[in-house]
Amino acid sequence: MTEDRINSNTPWQDLTIGGNIYEAGNAKEFKTGDWRSQKPVWISEKCKQCGLCFPVCPDDAIPVKDMNREDFNYEACKGCMVCMKVCPFQAIEKEV
Repeated sequence: MTEDRINSNTPWQDLTIGGNIYEAGNAKEFKTGDWRSQKPVWISEKCKQCGLCFPVCPDDAIPVKDMNREDFNYEACKGCMVCMKVCPFQAIEKEV
């Protein structure tokens, strides 16, 4: 394909498959949070800063500053809810 843009003349065979991730860490380059189907909510009062949630986040959507967890980066969060499953203090809940 000689042109970078998709247009009405682009054959379907030349299109990339939608929703595929070709490289790790793409959430830093794209607002993949738009794909989110569920939204985790951080309850700071319950959080003990144990550090179990942020290493399991596949999109690095849980920022840590000065050794303290901060609220979610919802532009990167895809809503997989793995963080909620590992939190022993129920400091992460699913938004209803």
